[in-house]
Amino acid sequence: MIEPIRVVIADDHTIVRQGIRSLLQAEPDIKVIGEASDGREAVQLTRELKPDVVVMDLAMPEMDWL
Repeated sequence: MIEPIRVVIADDHTIVRQGIRSLLQAEPDIKVIGEASDGREAVQLTRELKPDVVVMDLAMPEMDWL
């Protein structure tokens, strides 16, 4: 059996994170392993969990990517 793609979701809007999680959880080959609500938390989770993919808002509190 193939391992699922491990994903972290990072967005400062809860409703957006919930929507993305719902879409991704519908796919059997994808596993959401964490969520972050700001840039610093996203970096911390990425370092700790080492996901395959990070789905991230580019403009977030604490640290953004622009």
